[in-house]
Amino acid sequence: MSAGLLVWCGTLAQAAPPSASSITYNLSLNGVRLGTITEHFEIKDGSYRAVSEARATGLLALAQRDPAHYVSTGRVTPDGLRPRHFEGRHRGKSLSAAFDWTAGKLTLTQDGRDQTLELPAGAQDRLSIMYQLMFAVNDKTAMLDIAMTNGRKLERYRYAVQPDVTIDTPFKRMNTIHLVKQREDDRSGAEVWIAPEYARLPVKVVIVESDGARYEQVATHVEIKP
Repeated sequence: MSAGLLVWCGTLAQAAPPSASSITYNLSLNGVRLGTITEHFEIKDGSYRAVSEARATGLLALAQRDPAHYVSTGRVTPDGLRPRHFEGRHRGKSLSAAFDWTAGKLTLTQDGRDQTLELPAGAQDRLSIMYQLMFAVNDKTAMLDIAMTNGRKLERYRYAVQPDVTIDTPFKRMNTIHLVKQREDDRSGAEVWIAPEYARLPVKVVIVESDGARYEQVATHVEIKP
């Protein structure tokens, strides 16, 4: 297993991931609905592709006609996902991250400017990390320690992991594994709930910014192809 990817109690989850999945989420800010997020994930011939698209609804859609669009592609390894390329587009701006595992370099591109960094073992992008949880977390995992880039910067995150947490979603009450980001005073907080009965896919995500803004993403529909 890649050094530095996990701190855990037990062994790496070995259940086979789905060959494809599709999830629709409601997205809200401080309890007010902003729109929907649709995500598709596929594994084929040892490679993966994840796509996320967020669309505003209601009056907000009049001001934000173009959806936010993110794509992550890469290989599937015994340790899970190994991204090769990540790109995003939102409000007319684009960014990307290129993972060169052979050279151990990560190149971030934003507004036409490149920045090259050392590439940590097991690093993920903001989209692939949600699907890496299928491989990296099980009911015996105690702590997740992982590097992640959003295309702008690279940071390390630590999540405490708690199994057997029951939550309600718009379509079903379910048992989940709850991940809580270990937050510093001046940084955002994050929580993720993944559902073992749905291949440990994320069914709820909450992000609390440093200014107190609370974004909540809750699944309304999940489809899985074995």
